[in-house]
Parts: sequence; C-alpha cells; structure tokens
Amino acid sequence: MIKKLSLIITIMLLFLSCGKKEIKKIEEEKFFFGTYIKIVAYDEDEKLAKTSINEAFKEIERIDRQYNSKVEGSLVSKLNEAENKEVEFDDEGIMLLNQLTYIYNLSKGKYDVTISPLLNLWGFTEEGESSLPKDEDIKNALEEVNFEKVKIEGNNVRLEKPIKMLDTGSFLKGYALSKARQKMEANNIKSGFLTSISSIDTIGTKPQDKPWRVGLQNPNNPSEILGVVDLDGKSMGVSGDYQTYVEIDGKKYHHILDKATGYPVKDKKLVVVITEDGLMADMYSTAFFLMDTNEVMNYVNNKKDLEVLIVTDKDEIVTSENFQYQKIK
Repeated sequence: MIKKLSLIITIMLLFLSCGKKEIKKIEEEKFFFGTYIKIVAYDEDEKLAKTSINEAFKEIERIDRQYNSKVEGSLVSKLNEAENKEVEFDDEGIMLLNQLTYIYNLSKGKYDVTISPLLNLWGFTEEGESSLPKDEDIKNALEEVNFEKVKIEGNNVRLEKPIKMLDTGSFLKGYALSKARQKMEANNIKSGFLTSISSIDTIGTKPQDKPWRVGLQNPNNPSEILGVVDLDGKSMGVSGDYQTYVEIDGKKYHHILDKATGYPVKDKKLVVVITEDGLMADMYSTAFFLMDTNEVMNYVNNKKDLEVLIVTDKDEIVTSENFQYQKIK
C-alpha cells in the first residue's frame, strides 16, 4: 500500500511539473521624450507579453503626439504657436493642467511649466546657446514666466501676455509610463518594469516574488550607487543636478532653475520620490527639488502613499519617515 501511494504521488508530481509553463522575459526599447524607454514583461505567454509591450508603446506614442510641447501638432505645441495663445484641450489635457496647478500651488509657485524663456536663456533648449546669462537678461526672461497667467475655462486654455509657452519636460514622461503600465495591467501582465532612467514604473514583483530592486545614483559620481530600494507596483521619479547640465567656462550648471534667482537651485543634489502614480512622482521630484527641505518633509510625512529621499548640497541624506532603502557603503 505504501509503495502504491508513493508511486501515485510521484506520478502526480510529474504531471504537475510537466504542466507548469516557463516564465518568459520579453523586453523592448524605443526612443521617446528625448531618451530611451525600456519596457520589460514577464509572462508564461510570450505572445501576450509581446502584445502588451507593443500596446504600451502605442500608448506612450499617443501621449507624446498629443501633449509633448516639442512635438509639432500636439495640443501644447498648438497652444504655444497660436497667435492668440488660445486652444481647446481635450479632457485628458485639462486633467494634466489641473494636476500642474496643484503642484504649482503646493510649491508656492516654484514649480512652473512656463519657465521655457529661462531654460532657453541658459541653453537648455534647441533655440538656446550655452552662455552665462546677464542679470538684465534673466530679469527679462522671468517676466515671461508665470503659471498664474495660464487660464483654464472649461476646456479652453489661454496663455495671457506675456506668457509665451508651456514646457512638458518635467512631467509628461512619468505620465506616459504610468499610462503604459495600465495598458499592460489591462492585458493581465502581473510582472513588469518600465524605465527611462529618471522615471520608473513597475507592475507587481519579479517572478518568484522577488522585488524590483532599483539603485539610487550617487549624485557626486553617477557611476556609483548610494543605495537600493525595493519598488514593487509603484512609481519613482528622480531629479538630480547631474542629469542635465550645461558647462560654461569649465563650470557645470544644472537645469532645475530657481525663479527667485534665475540660477540653478543650490541646496540640493538629488531628490527621489516614490508614490503610486508616475505623473505625480515626476512632478513631485522637480517641485521638491525647488522647495525647502523641511517644508517637503512636513508635507510628505502626512501622506500615506508618498516617500522621498533628498541629498543636500552638503551631502546630507534626508528621508521621509516611511522611506526605506539599503545603504551601499
């Protein structure tokens, strides 16, 4: 009887092992928003994984085409180029503007997507040339920076003088990744990773319930890692003084500009934000870079699903109460 039972168990285990499919890893990389976006999906169904990634990239392309300020024909580009600075937006575009308004108010006006004239002056746009701006030029550029002049009435969006344009560079990539993630989740993908380096989105965990482990770059030496975070089913936005910069007379100037001075922010080197949504992660990371550190921590520590790590200009690492990471010595 014991021998028969052992034989039955062995046969059952054999059938179970034969019926278990191998989990496939599918990945693809494409160029959007001035950088490469990589999408990874794990699934037993290779065809489903490939289809999901394809649909995710189609969603990214849709958002890029519809809202990217640098794409001709997008709603934001049309607004920037219109003689009367007035365009009808769709509901999704209005939602984005409403979220921008929230972050603008939270930061007390420091986070401002009308900052293009100042970015241009420093050489951070295609039209600009890298040179140290004169004080008078900074003053003139700042006169054209004021999100208060962006008027939303229903679906009608208007830029009042002297505002000339909106720039989507600080938030649209994170939004696109989250929308792409939603497309993959709708296809029943349980394990996925979407990254454009400074914006990351995840689905579930890696196979065998292994966490998505993401390294945090050392702003003093981006080839090194200062710590590792587990990022399971969440979004991460990163803003750093090492990511985008111009070099003038041998000195580096990064692209996160302070409206109060017209110069790059001086008191921070890195801001990492973890939350449930890629759009908010991107906007928060830029806004928190511009805001006072104590003010940021007071705000974040009252939010359940929001975490932040800040590296100050003195290399002090400040984290919110719920931010957990493994330090790399």
